[in-house]
Amino acid sequence: MARPVQYNITKKPLETPLGIASAPDGFAGEGFFAARLSDVVGLARKNSIWPLPFATSCCGIEFMALMASHYDLARFGSERVSFSPRQCDLLMVMGTIAKKMAPVVRQVYLQMAEPRWVLAMGACASSGGIFDSYSVLQGIDQIIPVDVYVPGCPPRPEAVLDGFLKVQDLVGSERLRRRNSGEYSELLESYGIQ
Repeated sequence: MARPVQYNITKKPLETPLGIASAPDGFAGEGFFAARLSDVVGLARKNSIWPLPFATSCCGIEFMALMASHYDLARFGSERVSFSPRQCDLLMVMGTIAKKMAPVVRQVYLQMAEPRWVLAMGACASSGGIFDSYSVLQGIDQIIPVDVYVPGCPPRPEAVLDGFLKVQDLVGSERLRRRNSGEYSELLESYGIQ
């Protein structure tokens, strides 16, 4: 006897249609397309982000679920998870960071090539979580700049996907010369980074 299906028995239309990435604004003609270089580079960067997972606690388990077939972060261009900071674009810090671990996180961040982005996943990486003690860093934004915070203890994979999409929006809309600006240099100097 077949098992009765209780859920997902009716097909629901997609809220947003799935498809290939839309082309940036530009001029199209017979056999050519012209656009700004920063838009094309942003489109390529946002759809090929290589994350570096820095997982220390239970948020790492949620990251494993995110990379598995059900959620599949590879759909968004992050097929290659690298554990070498020199080949990554996105540092995903997950879990409790002890103060003894802070110099290691900072060193990994400094070894990443520009442009680089940081996602703080979970309450512990964002604010220290429930561990308000002398040994736990109360948020990684005390040692490195953070672009996107994902709340939760631990956050569900859907929340991490939403945070990743926010990082993609940042990457796609960033100007090519932003990293050479005085504002960015001041931000890094506020963290003691040359």
